[in-house]
Amino acid sequence: MTYSIIAKCSETGQYGVGIQSHFYGAGGACWALSGVGVVVTQAMALIDHGPLGLELMSKGFSASEALEERLKQDPESEIRQVAMLDSSGRVAAHTGSVTIPAAGHVIGEGFSCQANLMWNDTVPQNMADAFQNSNGNLAERLLSSLLAGQNAGGDIRGMQSGRILVVNSKKMDKEWEGVLVDINVDDHPNPLEELERLLKVNSIYSDFQNNGYELELDMSQALEYPEISFWTGISLANKGDFEKGRQLTNIALRDHAGWKELLIRCSENNFFGITEELVNKLLNIKK
Repeated sequence: MTYSIIAKCSETGQYGVGIQSHFYGAGGACWALSGVGVVVTQAMALIDHGPLGLELMSKGFSASEALEERLKQDPESEIRQVAMLDSSGRVAAHTGSVTIPAAGHVIGEGFSCQANLMWNDTVPQNMADAFQNSNGNLAERLLSSLLAGQNAGGDIRGMQSGRILVVNSKKMDKEWEGVLVDINVDDHPNPLEELERLLKVNSIYSDFQNNGYELELDMSQALEYPEISFWTGISLANKGDFEKGRQLTNIALRDHAGWKELLIRCSENNFFGITEELVNKLLNIKK
């Protein structure tokens, strides 16, 4: 009882999944593994299809071959909806003949949109159109598709949970290193609105970390993210820009008393380049 999209970005090679349902923890019904593929299972979901579908694709099965093999092992496949995408961007989808209407799927170049228990049968096509006509990175485009599905009527029961998961195109030695975005909302009156907010937070934190803890912040961003202000301030101060460093660090210090205590504790062992001298300069303490 869910609508979802699986897709591969033609520019970056990244692939992922977006899902929304009026059911707690709908994000547990989708999987994505870098260098392997994506699986989503819904409509009386059989969780086995997720990890075992990925396992088949990791062995070289195409999405259609993996889906066919999994459906053979499922005596109740006609009550389910399953979609798979392999690392080459090939897509396969199945909507069982007795899934609760409105139910169906739309397959396009490198993506598939599927839905069941919807207000009307236009949901998958609206999702597909929105994805194809959207701009931005893959996570943002997946969200655009989910929003279109909701605007078309969405789940007949309403909204509760959702997830956006995006992975790298290349297989990594450590599976978790391939995860680029994983935003999960288990229980919320408007999970898509919350996913949108969290994607923005995820983006600014990713930019912050990728820029070596130095990020060009405007004042509104600095005030909204005191933690980023703190560490950016520390980095700038360590490089000699005490004025800007103090300005940013003070945003965190005013936000919560614990930041000052963190400065002091870090200085005891010179963690993150924080020395007693640096603390005194940032706090404007003269000795």
